Amino acid sequence: MSQSSGGGDERDLRSIKDRLSTLDRKLDNAQDRQPKEAQDPSARGEAMGFAMRIATELVAGVFVGALLGWALDKWLGTAPILLIVCLLLGIAGGLLNSVRAASKMQKTNRT
Repeated sequence: MSQSSGGGDERDLRSIKDRLSTLDRKLDNAQDRQPKEAQDPSARGEAMGFAMRIATELVAGVFVGALLGWALDKWLGTAPILLIVCLLLGIAGGLLNSVRAASKMQKTNRT
């Protein structure tokens, strides 16, 4: 077995150190480019609460409309006419409530 000379080992170590320092600079640059957390955790939680409220308002409108239409159809003996009509009204009401909640959220965030 042949052993390498001491000069070759130094060059290898210097090459490794140079590559490590280059890698460190690249990592520092990449970390500087990452977006910083703009909001505090409480603001993020508040935004999640508003999002859940908007989704709940939309789902509740559809559910209430469908339930009301189904009940009216059973009571009056009509075909699915009232179910469809009330379902569409429930969708429209849910969307309207969601838009109102979103606009209210925007107004509170602007001030």
